Amino acid sequence: MSSSTASVRRLAAPAPGWTTTTDVVVVGSGIAGLTTALRVRAAGLRVLVVTKAMLDDGSTRWAQGGIAAALGEGDTPEQHLEDTLVAGAGLCDEDAVRMLVTEGPGAVRRLIDTGAAFDRDDEGEILLTREGGHHRRRIAHAGGDATGAEISRALVAAVRDVRDDEGVELIEHALVLDLLTDAEGRTAGLTLHVMGEGQRDGVGAVHARAVVLATGGLGQVFSATTNPAVSTGDGVALALRAGAEVADLEFVQFHPTVLWLGPDAEGQQPLISEAVRGEGAHLVDAEGVRFMVGQHELAELAPRDIVAKGIMRRMHETGAEHMFLDGRHFGAAMWEERFPTILASCRSHGIDPVTELIPVAPAAHYASGGVRTDLRGHTSVSGLYACGEAACTGVHGANRLASNSLLEGLVFAERIAADIIERDRLGKLAPRHEDTTRPIEVVPLLAAEARAEIQRVMTRGVGVLRSAESMATAVEGLAALSEPDPEKHEFPQVETWEATNLHLVASALAAAALLREETRGCHWREDAPDRDDVNWRRHLTTTLDEGRLQVG
Repeated sequence: MSSSTASVRRLAAPAPGWTTTTDVVVVGSGIAGLTTALRVRAAGLRVLVVTKAMLDDGSTRWAQGGIAAALGEGDTPEQHLEDTLVAGAGLCDEDAVRMLVTEGPGAVRRLIDTGAAFDRDDEGEILLTREGGHHRRRIAHAGGDATGAEISRALVAAVRDVRDDEGVELIEHALVLDLLTDAEGRTAGLTLHVMGEGQRDGVGAVHARAVVLATGGLGQVFSATTNPAVSTGDGVALALRAGAEVADLEFVQFHPTVLWLGPDAEGQQPLISEAVRGEGAHLVDAEGVRFMVGQHELAELAPRDIVAKGIMRRMHETGAEHMFLDGRHFGAAMWEERFPTILASCRSHGIDPVTELIPVAPAAHYASGGVRTDLRGHTSVSGLYACGEAACTGVHGANRLASNSLLEGLVFAERIAADIIERDRLGKLAPRHEDTTRPIEVVPLLAAEARAEIQRVMTRGVGVLRSAESMATAVEGLAALSEPDPEKHEFPQVETWEATNLHLVASALAAAALLREETRGCHWREDAPDRDDVNWRRHLTTTLDEGRLQVG
């Protein structure tokens, strides 16, 4: 079917009640989105930033540990490369990783120039720590364990400094809906819904020459996650409906040490940063046994998939609902100076890590997959870019190396901005006109209540431990949720749009996980416990073809 006759899939929504025009739309206000916006505007292009909540409410602010880069004496990009490739379990794109670790130190220094203040020693040198999978201290941190909050503060301040600039527009409290395209299928802008607190109300259309998806993760697919409530996979869902390719969705990293709040805890859970283990805290069971010793040369500092599996195995062996993190030997001063955020979080839940063990268990944390891009952030749809956790750049492979996420968002944001600027200079960033002649296939909306059921289905079937049976059950359960009730039509609103996006992303994730018949990185199948390089050292790409998911 040609692009001129194929239907366009879009969420059920009112017709746009307002329109605006800009050069570049950036969707998301984390490190990836704001860095892109600042660089693009510095070159003179008009930019509109759309964010789902407040400007500083994205995933970046929740990052505790830090940002990884070869900044320390004796460290090199080559060593950072090697640690990243090992963690990625054979699926990293080595060219992407080499680019990341080579450009990373310079990008971090430019972030500092933007205003981010990292922790330093008495001589003014940046303090560096270790995290899982790193053989050297290369994690720069801020405020002890508040790195993301400091980076977010600096970037938000830089954006607000140019708020009087007519070339910069910010729309907060806005949910992106769908991509607008021209007759050739190229990006022409997007539609979005602004909730009452935003600058514009209701559904509108933004006509733009380029769209950058920096929408963050999809952790809300699962019942328990470290992700904020806004992380409902909206960018990935939009990209699928627009015809873009997504890749590696099956590789969802479950952070090993999330504060255990009880068997019925749901939603965003408090993270206990890997940097706590990097500074010498130990994982123990109820008997005080350090069960990770002997499982890996780095013990508690093994890559995250190995530590998460180690915790789950010990939980199964002992019948326990969680394990413990022991940092009592740090003493009060170290907890207060190095990990004040985590200390306050634990104490708010009745646990004092200075004198008590911290109960921990794995929870959904980071998506290594996303919208497939090249090294310049291009997706398979012309004019549509993706960066940060919403993207699959090839850097993470089957398992993200700790603290590479902020670096990836930063480096690829700079690369996307440079590409947009260069294309504009060469006259290749031409305005596109929305094609209003193609038929629109309206995607029916799921009820808001479906969100909780999607999370239950995914947690039971496609969580840390997976099998053909559990995932097939999940696929069936998700399919049943999508069957429309002829007697009921859901009203277009944020909750129904989010539930529908979550359902599409969950369905794509479950289908890819079921297809990959091996254990690799953070994809752990009990019925296929070995890594199979002969058949599965390859990426699974997912597309949406006439409403049907195609994975291969």
